Amino acid sequence: MEDSNHCANPTLCELSEPTRRQWLTQALQWSALAWLPVSGCASLPGAGPGHPRLGFVGIAPSRADALAVPPGYSAQVLAAWGEPVGMALAMPAFREDASNSAADQALQLGMHHDGIQYFALDGSHHGLLVMNHEYTDDGLLHPGGMSPWTLEKVRKSQAAHGISVIEVRRHGQQWQMVRPSAYARRITANTPCTLRGPAAGHALLQTAADPQGHSVLGTLNNCACGKTPWGTYLSGEENFRFYFAGGARPNADQQRWGITPEAWFRWPEHDPRFDATLHPNEFHRFGWIVEVDPMDPGSVPVKRTALGRGAHEGAWVATTRTQRAVVYTGEDARFEYLYKFVSRDAIAPARSGLTLAQANHALLDHGTLYVARFGADGSGEWLALVHGQGPLTARHGFADQGEVLVKTRQASDLLGATKMDRPEWLAIDQDQHQVFCALTNNSARGQPGQPDVDAANPRRNNVMGQVIRWQEDGDFDSTRFEWNTLVLAGDPGGARAEARGKVRGDAFACPDGLMFDPRGVLWIQTDVGASDLNQGEFSRLGNNQMLACDPATGEVRRFLSGPVNCEVTGAALTPDGSTLFVNIQHPGEPPSERSDASDPQRFSRWPHGGRPRSATVAIRRDDGGTIGT
Repeated sequence: MEDSNHCANPTLCELSEPTRRQWLTQALQWSALAWLPVSGCASLPGAGPGHPRLGFVGIAPSRADALAVPPGYSAQVLAAWGEPVGMALAMPAFREDASNSAADQALQLGMHHDGIQYFALDGSHHGLLVMNHEYTDDGLLHPGGMSPWTLEKVRKSQAAHGISVIEVRRHGQQWQMVRPSAYARRITANTPCTLRGPAAGHALLQTAADPQGHSVLGTLNNCACGKTPWGTYLSGEENFRFYFAGGARPNADQQRWGITPEAWFRWPEHDPRFDATLHPNEFHRFGWIVEVDPMDPGSVPVKRTALGRGAHEGAWVATTRTQRAVVYTGEDARFEYLYKFVSRDAIAPARSGLTLAQANHALLDHGTLYVARFGADGSGEWLALVHGQGPLTARHGFADQGEVLVKTRQASDLLGATKMDRPEWLAIDQDQHQVFCALTNNSARGQPGQPDVDAANPRRNNVMGQVIRWQEDGDFDSTRFEWNTLVLAGDPGGARAEARGKVRGDAFACPDGLMFDPRGVLWIQTDVGASDLNQGEFSRLGNNQMLACDPATGEVRRFLSGPVNCEVTGAALTPDGSTLFVNIQHPGEPPSERSDASDPQRFSRWPHGGRPRSATVAIRRDDGGTIGT
């Protein structure tokens, strides 16, 4: 787990105050808090007076190697790793012995599904699913695992990364992939991507293969995602440092980004562009938000440098009353930061000859990037990351705005931004101008040389995590906000006080994925590591899960439990709310995070009784009604 921020900026923990932070306690009187009104979203059945938001029977924790959902619901495995995405005349079938070639994998769904979005072609029964593939388990991906380690295996691993676009259609209660499909697409670690925005062409992004600094091969470690109002998909490049070898003496910039002497994925042994001692600027070409137009399979993915560089979990978009786009991002790393970008221009309408996406192809190239600073009194401010303002000058190592964006972390250090506890997914309540963020955990808290505990984080070795929220002052483009804690995760029956948390309803740990549905329910997904699941302080919590939280009452209810050692991640609803797509990532993951190639089924055989495979599942009510009601 990355822990590269050694600057003296305060942490969220150090800014806490009992009267401002202990929100979810005792009777949870949320309605008494004037700045947090109940969401007005009521476009689907089951919302409003007399209609409780959580209309399903919560399920018990499970340790089974199976997917569990409430009574009255059914879950269908729809799209597993290795299934052909549906490109015409190029649909190689998955081979159970992992003998598919790199060329095959480039035409198949990638490994370790993560963020997912639904784009309608014909309402709620026919559309596109776009999903990320975060990383690979090379012990599971290849016959023999990494022994021997070859160029062909590197290429297959690269082909299993990135993004997939598939077409899906519902027939009755069952969903099917449409194959062949004119929309089917794979974007891998070797797909050409364009750099746009203020850092495009910068000297720090120029390489021998791309002396102009405008074109990058590939995207990788794609984690969470967002969907823009103009119909595109935003993918976050997260832990890109694991792909680069930094050598024995990484420079100060590389150290700030946590580069290590050797690469965990061992790509540099056969692909020298990932050897940072040979090609140091290639390292700067990852860590961006990537925009994809799923409706145009011939379009080139764009890395949007104006949104800043980081170990991005993902990106989520709000709109101001004047129709400007506001993009929230965070870094899933200990003591890193939260950001937002406000576009200069308003979202343009579709016009003659241009789709809505095409009309806004440059919207995210112009605007202002901010980093968050949380105040001890419950207030907060957004600090502009603009060259020439404050310390962001050549004297402090920033020659221009491009360098500010390439070195977003260092710029945020200088501005005094607040260190956060691994910001993962965010969720936006557009109507109430509120934003929620999952801080999944931080076991370093209270350890020697690390920040100590306080009222907001009263737990040393904080393995359980929490969810925070803030209200923007007036509109999403404001530079001021008010913040508080929504819930401290944990097991209230645990022996250690620091791990009990404060949850009203079903207990959980390590919040990760977040999603608001149109009825105002906040869905929470969890990611307890395979080395901790069902052991020690996690022994009573079961496998990773998906829960629903009613913001009006504070109640949390368990909706789904995943198979052994999986992460439950990524969620997308059809427009009518009748189908929920969820990604089940790395079922059967070993504690080492890399499978033993001689025994790939040691921990799980989900979903088809053989080699464990990440997969998208489609969940429906048996009567076809709205999910969660």
